[in-house]
Amino acid sequence: MSAVEQVTRAHLVTDSPDDHVVVPVALRYDPEADPRSVRIGLPGTVAPGGSGSPDWVLERDLLERGLRAPATSGDVRIWPCGRVQAVVEFHTPKGVAVVQFDSSALVRFLRRTYTAATPVSH
Repeated sequence: MSAVEQVTRAHLVTDSPDDHVVVPVALRYDPEADPRSVRIGLPGTVAPGGSGSPDWVLERDLLERGLRAPATSGDVRIWPCGRVQAVVEFHTPKGVAVVQFDSSALVRFLRRTYTAATPVSH
């Protein structure tokens, strides 16, 4: 089983109507390290624990559920936004980061994670 990495672009949502910030986001899945979780590397944020690491770890199932209907687990909330986008909201004691993705990028990533997690028989 091999790790899956995908870099995509997302929109950082702010309260300023003039701000339209596009950021690169790294999506990672390592079935050997943790087959139930994915990592989202979000620049400019601090993940829970304040380690300075921009990686958020969440259940792969949460990401999948959040593409179809609102889903929440701990400090992360995900919901579909229209037919082609999804919103991921990250909460920390210092604030909230809201990121809007094209759903197709997240679906592609999830498909790759399921392929990577399936053992290949010889």
